Amino acid sequence: MNRIPLSVLDLAPVKHGSSASAAFAESVALARHVEALGYRRHWFAEHHAMPNIGSAAPAVLIARVAAATSTLRVGSGGVMLPNHAPLTIAEQFGTLEAMFPGRIDLGIGRAPGTDPLTASALGRDDPTTGDGLPAMLDELYGFFRGDFGADHAYHGLRAVPALGNEPPIWLLGSSNYGAKVAGRRGLPFAFAHLFSQANTLPALKLYRELFQPSAALSQPYAMIAATVIVADTDAEARRLALPTALAFLRVRHGKREAYPTIEEAEAHPWTEEERAAAEKWFAQNVVGDPASVRKQLDELLEATRADELMVLCAVPDAEARQRSYTLLRELHG
Repeated sequence: MNRIPLSVLDLAPVKHGSSASAAFAESVALARHVEALGYRRHWFAEHHAMPNIGSAAPAVLIARVAAATSTLRVGSGGVMLPNHAPLTIAEQFGTLEAMFPGRIDLGIGRAPGTDPLTASALGRDDPTTGDGLPAMLDELYGFFRGDFGADHAYHGLRAVPALGNEPPIWLLGSSNYGAKVAGRRGLPFAFAHLFSQANTLPALKLYRELFQPSAALSQPYAMIAATVIVADTDAEARRLALPTALAFLRVRHGKREAYPTIEEAEAHPWTEEERAAAEKWFAQNVVGDPASVRKQLDELLEATRADELMVLCAVPDAEARQRSYTLLRELHG
């Protein structure tokens, strides 16, 4: 297995019968655990109005986890910029960078991270498009750097404490759109392979072809985010992953519920159609014992030539989640 850096994507999963408070405590414990194992980053993804995901406010969780660790880079994977005023994000992440210098990452995406009604409540004019992202990105940079032109409406506006506290900015994507923006602007690119497998290779190819060196990067840097669940046996890995497959199916059918427990997933009255969909989910993600996962990841990393692997392991059992990240680190070498 290619010894590229390993990182963590965290949704702060809120399982059935538990609470957001417990989910956040589990995230802190996980961050300390993976830091000791040598993982590079721990990112939180912005989602809204989803009872099974606690990461609606990445900046708040980043502050908590950064305060509980010392070497781990902590960031957003990502903040959905069209949901917010760029000044707000600049202030939040400028504050984080000032508090934890050199340890904060600002991953930017364009999807709403929720349903159209919630997106509207967040203030998005049109939650179906992301065409305003480049202009919002320029505005965000302007607040961090104080370089609005003399004819700009915000010329002379001082964003405190954003000015002078700019963290590394990443572009996130699940299609060619993000790949184009990241490549042309010379930014690191994180691709959501975990739910857009068919688009992974075309997007990474486009990103590398369009890449223009910048002050941030002299050459392309591509990270892929994948669901990886490792256990001591294939059977146990599938058992741990079953709630994730069920949660995925529920979201697909518009059902918003707390994250199912392992027992709940096993007791679910699976229809033939649901079982087929679950098997397809298993085939598209990396689930198994260490030997199987090594083989699957070898193939994935060889195909993508990724510079870094970010792993989502949203199993509902916190101890099993930590064990999965431990086994992955061990097989990684």
